Amino acid sequence: MIEAIRAALTAAGDHERAAAQQAYMKSAMPYRGLSSPELKQLLRTLLADYAPADRATWEADVRGLWDDATWREERYAAIALARHRAARDWQDVETLGLYRHLVVTGAWWDLVDVIASHLVGGVLVRFPEATTPVLRAWAVDDDLWLRRTAVLAQLGRAAETDLDLLRFAIEANVGDTSFWLRKAIGWALRQYARTDPGWVRAEVDRLGDRLSGLSRREALKHL
Repeated sequence: MIEAIRAALTAAGDHERAAAQQAYMKSAMPYRGLSSPELKQLLRTLLADYAPADRATWEADVRGLWDDATWREERYAAIALARHRAARDWQDVETLGLYRHLVVTGAWWDLVDVIASHLVGGVLVRFPEATTPVLRAWAVDDDLWLRRTAVLAQLGRAAETDLDLLRFAIEANVGDTSFWLRKAIGWALRQYARTDPGWVRAEVDRLGDRLSGLSRREALKHL
């Protein structure tokens, strides 16, 4: 599967678009130059019959494609493998070690945000009691991207959002000066405001001057 994906990516793409994508993403890793729809279609075809024999095979495929990537689309493909329907039964707490590895080594928003909201967030939905302590630990980890993951893991959960966990992740990072955490805090609040705008307004007031201007603007953007 890894060889097939790499061969397909090599044969596709556009050199001029690749240079523009790399510059826009400020990526040290080069691009092949596929548009997002092109990449999705390519992977949809390649992965249509993907059926790893067991968890170890699936994880080895994800890690192999990710760790040995020399083009950024290979990492997007690794995320597609991780999200594949064939891996549904392995989306559990045991898999959080893999996702931690992807977050820490990916260390950029285009990779981390998908992992946070879809993969880690999916495990949280299915196994909240076991996953919540992990995310609380990530919220105070030294790694910035793990902390961003803890803040963003509940995007889209709406009324099912664990407000204690969301508040903990925000409180743990509200004083951080990083753009990536300030933006994440604002985004998480803005998303939940679609469900409970009153809670978000009250939380913004409670945090007061501790909340950065960026986080505040994002949180109240549609209120």
